[in-house]
Amino acid sequence: MISVFRIIALLEGLSYILLLFVAVPVKYLLEDPSYVKILGMPHGILFVAYIALAFLVKPELKWSGKTFSFVLLASLIPFATFYVDLKYLKPNRK
Repeated sequence: MISVFRIIALLEGLSYILLLFVAVPVKYLLEDPSYVKILGMPHGILFVAYIALAFLVKPELKWSGKTFSFVLLASLIPFATFYVDLKYLKPNRK
């Protein structure tokens, strides 16, 4: 389950970065909302999957409340899911 969560964390982080730093500027600077439409739904699905999988792996990794809160908060901060992978997931891979 941890390996699946690592993949979803990577994809969620990439989709968020693309959405924030490519699609949104294109939408407002070039007045072309098509990139937001293309990236929005996959990012939303990955976001929900990230949150759900965090709840599923929490008991396996024995995260404290503070760690778990940070893992959930990381889904809202650009690049933070990559940090979660390095700090909390990669050392525990099986």
